[in-house]
Amino acid sequence: MLKVIKILSFILVPIYYLIISVRNILFDTEIFKSVKVNAKVISIGNIVVGGSGKTPFVIYISKLLKTLGWKPSVLSRGYGRKTKGYLLVSGDGKNIIDVEKCGDEIYQTVMECEIPAAVCERRIEGAVKLLNEVDSDIIVLDDAFQHRWIKRDLDLVLIDKTFLTNKSIFIQSLLPAGLMREPLSSIKRASAIILNKKFSNDDHLTLENLLKKFNKPVFTAHYKAISFVDMTRKTEHSLEDFNGQDSLVISGIANPHSFLSILAKTGVTTKNQLIFKDHKNYTTKEVEQIRKAFYSTNAHSVVTTKKDAVKLLKFAREFDDIDIFYLKIELCIENEEKFIEFLKNNLINHHN
Repeated sequence: MLKVIKILSFILVPIYYLIISVRNILFDTEIFKSVKVNAKVISIGNIVVGGSGKTPFVIYISKLLKTLGWKPSVLSRGYGRKTKGYLLVSGDGKNIIDVEKCGDEIYQTVMECEIPAAVCERRIEGAVKLLNEVDSDIIVLDDAFQHRWIKRDLDLVLIDKTFLTNKSIFIQSLLPAGLMREPLSSIKRASAIILNKKFSNDDHLTLENLLKKFNKPVFTAHYKAISFVDMTRKTEHSLEDFNGQDSLVISGIANPHSFLSILAKTGVTTKNQLIFKDHKNYTTKEVEQIRKAFYSTNAHSVVTTKKDAVKLLKFAREFDDIDIFYLKIELCIENEEKFIEFLKNNLINHHN
């Protein structure tokens, strides 16, 4: 039945394409005008629905900007939060509001980067209010490639390698039939493309050459598994410590395949798993479900993502008899020196 609905949704694709095409034309011709704010702006986005690695990249570039002498802040829509409107997530990068009020992605970003951040559906309003409240000279916009009302100095578009290699019409078609927010041709307005290989070690030169037809710089990124971290004690354990371990795997992210894949590569048994929808808001119902699955499978521990761990932490008391670990990962840019040079050249007047 679901497949029939998907097939019928192709009827709506031309209408969707017309709407986004007209909207982009209005911005390109400046009938719709983008507004400049009193700081440099880097937009991180993609052209598909779902996980392309925006949060790990936002964390990576925020940390990088700090090392280069900037005072970055992050502005997100706050997807999955239980609040609306503008909300300061953290003014100093240390004191953070509750994860349910701001959303898991921005909460994770502030935890790792220790920088100011806010959430707001209206990016201009959010940027202006954020800059009035914190000391920042550059804003990193999370998931903003389609939010063209705010002027940006850099538009970085992430593309998941698996999206390019999956030729299914239910993937590489525009919404509502496929996963694409915009056609690939929209990449022409990007400043650069980040090809995210995630945990894959396969050859990517063919895909890089495919993207070079857009005449934009192409940088390649991948994830590196670092360690397993105890959710409550914050102690780190080596990947080797979990080799051969029979764990219950918990995931509430858009594309859990790469997470399950790297766990398998580290030797963690992934046969016992609970896969929830992206941005899952955990309640006592899910806590009981996890506890039941843990004891019925005789698992040694629970292994999850950091994105899920920040939301499960509030149930630490309910899980006091279960060891929960999250996989700590880092996003790495291959040929980072070239990427840093690209950033510096495009943001050279940041003190003006």
